[in-house]
Amino acid sequence: MSIKPLSFASSDIGRVRSSNQDSGYAGYNLFFVADGMGGHAGGDIASALCAQRIAKIDTVYASPEEATKALIDVIWEANGVLGETAQAHPELAGMGTTFSGMLITGNKVTIGHIGDSRIYLARDGKVTQVTTDHTFVQRLVDTGRITPEEALVHPRRSVLMRVLGDVEEFPDVDSETLETKPGDRWLLCSDGLSGPVPEDIMNGILLSKIGSEEAADLLVGEALEFGAPDNVTVVVVDIVDAQTKTDFVPSAVFVGSSSNEVVIDERKGRRILRILKPLNITELLRRPEDPADYVPESDEYLEKILRETHRRIRWRKIRQLLTVVALVAAMAFLVVKAYEYTQTRFYIGVSNGHVTVFKGIKEALGPLTFSEVYQETNIDATDLSVYYQQRLEQSISADNLQEAMRLVRQLQDAVVPNE
Repeated sequence: MSIKPLSFASSDIGRVRSSNQDSGYAGYNLFFVADGMGGHAGGDIASALCAQRIAKIDTVYASPEEATKALIDVIWEANGVLGETAQAHPELAGMGTTFSGMLITGNKVTIGHIGDSRIYLARDGKVTQVTTDHTFVQRLVDTGRITPEEALVHPRRSVLMRVLGDVEEFPDVDSETLETKPGDRWLLCSDGLSGPVPEDIMNGILLSKIGSEEAADLLVGEALEFGAPDNVTVVVVDIVDAQTKTDFVPSAVFVGSSSNEVVIDERKGRRILRILKPLNITELLRRPEDPADYVPESDEYLEKILRETHRRIRWRKIRQLLTVVALVAAMAFLVVKAYEYTQTRFYIGVSNGHVTVFKGIKEALGPLTFSEVYQETNIDATDLSVYYQQRLEQSISADNLQEAMRLVRQLQDAVVPNE
């Protein structure tokens, strides 16, 4: 069965970052996201250069094998461009980018992936993460040394083991070919979406029947609702039967940094690369912040992260215990203070048939009572009028002992004489 993709790409700077270092592309057969790293100076340029180079292979291929070779070759080519650019421009040293992309050939999808951007597939009511993050924390999860829940809050979760850029000549790129069919929905996203947005919310949008444009906008909107601490870029690709009539017009669309031109400035005899795009006042006032980092894969660094994890878990347990102790102590303090308050109160009731002064309050909490007999008088309750007897059954409150004794004298005066 012949198929066709309906796609939409969206990108947002988020609520914290000073620039958008993400790039996204939704083309004819090629779709990808790239998340730049290297701080304010290089992340946006890295993802833009990578995206603009890789987008050149967006064409029709005779076979999935040919598509796979073209995709891997151009990824290595983009990596070389980034390395050469960093060498020619020292201010960009260390820049790099993730890349997660898919190239459709017939009913096959060729995946190319490096870094911690992700590709998901929504099919038959289930969402599956197709790619695996190339992070040290994910390696610890894969080896069972920490849990996925611990990975979500780990302080080193953004440290990458593999990226494209000023790192190595031929990086290890994950690739595979999968079958796709009408009804499939593919999501390609930077960690600005997969990090802050809960999985159940993201999955709900992916499994809904809304179109790719609305789904992409909703996903970005959810990232903003959850604080958007990072740039967020998504590309949603819906697969339909080729004969399905739609209003969608295929095109090649860049979003994020790659939608702007990379230019070279001459400054004091130096050639400086920059992204040519207008900045508004809010962007100029933002604080640059880039928690992503790259460290070559090593057992030593894995052990360092594992030690940090154990230390973090240990301190979290201690904090939880201290919190419980503090709450119990606070509750005990409140109970003691509440009981002390009740013992400053008095009320008049009946005990052994006589008018009695009680210290405390009449109310009880289960088996717990908050009063005791203070003084039983010789006034027989049955010698009082029906009105006073009814009031005594409900109890007559007094703010202090003096008022309680005044009420007793009043009841003494209200005794009905025997005829």
